[in-house]
Amino acid sequence: MFSINYFLFFKLPSAYWSGVRVKSIDNNECVVSVKLNWFNKNPFKSIFWAVQGMAAELSTGMLVSKQINDRKINVSMLVISSSSNFYKKAVGRVKFNCIQGNELKNIFDKLDEKNPTNKISMFSRGIDEVGDVVSDFKFEWSFKRKF
Repeated sequence: MFSINYFLFFKLPSAYWSGVRVKSIDNNECVVSVKLNWFNKNPFKSIFWAVQGMAAELSTGMLVSKQINDRKINVSMLVISSSSNFYKKAVGRVKFNCIQGNELKNIFDKLDEKNPTNKISMFSRGIDEVGDVVSDFKFEWSFKRKF
């Protein structure tokens, strides 16, 4: 995880300084964590919605990046839409997880010269320390394979 969080420091500094950290990643799931602190709080003493969005997007985007890196292919990726719902104040530590690695694998299996583009809706759920759902995010990712 050190190399991923090192990447955050240089490529996504706003996420890094906000306390967003990748906790685990495998072929199916990515877990990203963020803890309430002075830098990421809002006036209501909870984690600012945009910081939650960064953590949620990272949990989906890391699965995308893992597919690209594991396959050693050249793919453009872009979030083309997003939506979110908030259910309770985000205080303490919140973990965002995306468990769509297998679906993503199927999408990437179909990217070839005949069909170089595809898209997928990916979901990330924020859960606090007591197990309550804090927020849900949906990101629609678009891919274009370059040959």
